[in-house]
Amino acid sequence: MRDRALAPLVVRGRTFAWGARTYLMGIINVTPDSFSGDGLADDLSAVVRQARAFVDAGADIIDVGGESTRPGHVPVSDADELERVIPAIAAIRANVDVPVSVDSAKPPVASAALDAGADMLNCVWGATPGMVAVASSRGVPIVIMHNRADSNYQRDVVEEVIGSLERGAEAALRAGVPAKHIIVDPGIGFGKTGDHNVEILGRLRELADRLPYALLVGTSRKSFIGKITGEPVEKRTFGTAATVALAIAGGADVVRVHDVAEMADVVDVADAICRTGKAQGRRIEAST
Repeated sequence: MRDRALAPLVVRGRTFAWGARTYLMGIINVTPDSFSGDGLADDLSAVVRQARAFVDAGADIIDVGGESTRPGHVPVSDADELERVIPAIAAIRANVDVPVSVDSAKPPVASAALDAGADMLNCVWGATPGMVAVASSRGVPIVIMHNRADSNYQRDVVEEVIGSLERGAEAALRAGVPAKHIIVDPGIGFGKTGDHNVEILGRLRELADRLPYALLVGTSRKSFIGKITGEPVEKRTFGTAATVALAIAGGADVVRVHDVAEMADVVDVADAICRTGKAQGRRIEAST
């Protein structure tokens, strides 16, 4: 177990009490080329409908991204990403009150997203100086994800991921980001083979025990699930459910998913078994 309890995080008046339960981050892609086929591009009415549906289903955070990060994706300019992301975040903020994160590695996009109503940053390239500077100056949380350009690891993959996340978190701390504002993510599917992803998930408890930060895991619909099951991306819900349940058993504090309604049930059951020890889900508890 972790040597010490993690300090709770308060975002938009909501308290994230790490360890008490697992929190759900719902993915909204405003891209035309999302790997999962769920990109909403510039359809703001669809964005709002999805955001509302996510909140109704139990999402604690909505994560908005305007640039695909799938293998072979075509990078977009700051201007194009801003054009996709900012109207979406503003529309979501006008309609729901849960925290919103912006999934971007571009400091100008991050700053503009915060101005539009976002509450936190989610950087797929880890603790880059520019993104850390935005998090520090604006006083917002940042998700530091492990990533790399290739999957040729010279040492044990779990040790390398832990070491990289430790260095990223230390860089954020030096830049003035408080520890309670740091969330780490092992980067399932980023710069890793399918076998690497399986090994990291199987040994996730090592990350949870050794890294004194909240732990986010994003496995939803990833290609390694398709490699195991043979299913196309749109039919990986059950495979994703298995990874979400096992991630919670391994110590995940946040799970990032496309299928919020389905994964909310998975989270509730996994939390009942792994955390609360009570046969009662948070949504039923809240309604009684």
